[in-house]
Amino acid sequence: MSFFPDALTLTTYYEMGGFVMPPLILVGVLLWYALTARFISVRSSKRGPRELIKEAKKKSLKSRSVTAKAAIIAVEVSQTVSTRRQLKSVLTERFWEIEKDINQHRALVRVLIVVAPLLGLLGTIDGMIETFKSLGDMALFSQSGGIAGGISRALFTTQIGLTISIPGLMIGRIVERKQQNIIRELDQIKDLVWVYRK
Repeated sequence: MSFFPDALTLTTYYEMGGFVMPPLILVGVLLWYALTARFISVRSSKRGPRELIKEAKKKSLKSRSVTAKAAIIAVEVSQTVSTRRQLKSVLTERFWEIEKDINQHRALVRVLIVVAPLLGLLGTIDGMIETFKSLGDMALFSQSGGIAGGISRALFTTQIGLTISIPGLMIGRIVERKQQNIIRELDQIKDLVWVYRK
C-alpha cells in the first residue's frame, strides 16, 4: 500500500475542490517555497560568537552560516576602521544588510498562512450554495453533484486550506525562533568586536 495517492485519486480531489483548488495549490506551492528559502537563510553556527570571532581572526573560519559570515565581516571591519565609534556605525550598517537577507519572504509566509484557510472557506461557501441550490430544486443528484457534492466540496476545501496553513504556521514559528536567535548572536558579535577593539 502506497502512502502517496495515485494520479486518478489526485484528479478526483482536484475536481472535488471546485474552482478554489487552483489558487489553493498555488498558495501551497508558494508557501513551501518561501518557507524553504527562509529555512536555508537562517542557518546558524553551532559555535558561539566568541569562538567564531577567534576563528575569524585566525582566518580559519569556513562555515557558511549567517553568524560565521557576520563574524568574518566584523573582524574585517574592525581591522579597517580607525575609531571605535566608526566601528560601531559601520558594523550596524553591514549587519543591517544581513538582517535584511534573513527577513526575506517573512511577510509572504505570513500572508499565505492567512490566505490558505480563507480560500478553503470560500470553497466551503461555494459548496453550501450548491447544497442549498440542490435543496431548492429538490435535486438530490445533479450534474454538478447535488446535495452530497455540495457538502463534500464544502468540507473538502476547508480541510485542504487548513492542511496547507497549519504545518506552514508551525514551521514558520520554528524559523522565526531561529531568526531571533541569529539576531541575538549578531548583536553579541557586534558588541564583542567593539569591546575587543582598543
